[in-house]
Amino acid sequence: MGWLEALILGIIQGLTEFLPVSSSGHLEIGKRLLGVEATDDLLFTVVVHGATVLSTIVVFRKEIFRLLKGLFGFEMNAETIYVFKLLVSTIPILVVGVFFKDEVEGFFGSGLTLVGCMLLLTAALLTLANYLGNGKREISFRDAFVIGLAQSVAVLPGLSRSGTTIATGLLLGNKKESVAQFSFLMVLIPILGENILSLASGEVTASSIPFTSLLVGFLAAFVSGWAACKFMLRIVKGKKLVYFAVYCLIAGLLAIFL
Repeated sequence: MGWLEALILGIIQGLTEFLPVSSSGHLEIGKRLLGVEATDDLLFTVVVHGATVLSTIVVFRKEIFRLLKGLFGFEMNAETIYVFKLLVSTIPILVVGVFFKDEVEGFFGSGLTLVGCMLLLTAALLTLANYLGNGKREISFRDAFVIGLAQSVAVLPGLSRSGTTIATGLLLGNKKESVAQFSFLMVLIPILGENILSLASGEVTASSIPFTSLLVGFLAAFVSGWAACKFMLRIVKGKKLVYFAVYCLIAGLLAIFL
């Protein structure tokens, strides 16, 4: 993988991790169009995912600091309850990762037909959320678990994680601002956990990708992820999810026909 391919794939990863258009689906499409198979290199995956995690931390640094300060006050305050809700939301994805990892990995590389179908499902969810998601309440523990279930299903390539979790939260009747922030914060734990386990298990070996390409991919994913996260927060508030639904519809049909 050269630096140009790493740049393109890093931008795709950063943008699509937060925009409701499926990062896994677009990476599959990107690999097909670029003729690059090196994205299967686990180190590259760890690097670009680490970049998107860092961009999330930068965007929500004040909220994260407030939550950690409240949590380590060792009392049942609003911040501690919120952290517990985040932990509850990770239970479904933890179960999938532990017991169904091989089955999930089997879906990747199975062709663009599945990606296209899941993009169409993403479009349907975004459309419903755009017109029906006008709730005013805060996220409950039950809502956190249901949103976590949505995240666990969104491991399928083409089904947007952010789109699925945000749409689910909105359809449950939660406030737009609360759902967007919760959706972006809840992914930190699974991605960090997956990367740490990959590094600790020895799965990440010497990479065939040059260091320059890894660096370019990291920077591209970080900058594009930061911009996409900020942009998406405004989109959710402005009730413009339908635009992404149209995009997913077109991308899904193209993927199927490809």
